[in-house]
Amino acid sequence: MSRRHHYRRKDKEVPELDITTFLNLMVVLIPFLLISAVFSRVTVLELDVPTGAGGAQEKPKLTLEVIVRKKGIEIGNGKGVVASMKKVDGKYDIPTLSKYLQKIKKNYPDKTDATVLMEPNLEYEYLVLVMDAVRSAEKIPERPLLDMEIKPNTPPEKVVLFTDISVGDAP
Repeated sequence: MSRRHHYRRKDKEVPELDITTFLNLMVVLIPFLLISAVFSRVTVLELDVPTGAGGAQEKPKLTLEVIVRKKGIEIGNGKGVVASMKKVDGKYDIPTLSKYLQKIKKNYPDKTDATVLMEPNLEYEYLVLVMDAVRSAEKIPERPLLDMEIKPNTPPEKVVLFTDISVGDAP
């Protein structure tokens, strides 16, 4: 006897995919992520570590070193100390450093690099303060000859000093 196989053809409907809950989640999640992304900004400051190898490059006319010590700040030219600023009331004299660096920038306008050297066991805050002073300064606008031309709340002008900063340990 021959067997007959009866295959039933099951005509089942493909179930519908209900994605409304997923879409509701996306409607809430996407704006939240977009709004919170605006507040998470990271500021990156690129630093170079000073290298001992000189190579065949031509040496610059000036090697600017700002050395932060426990007693104060020294400015050197790579060979020796040129200027020294002692602490005032237990704080580093950043305004005097800024004025001195502005004078150096005036004499060497094409120079953009400087090295900040720190003694060990100094607070990180001091490194940041000195680096900010080396990078830029606020130049107070000069007073015009006539007092009538002075605006009462003239903001100080930002001056770019030495933007390429290398960081290292003080000798």
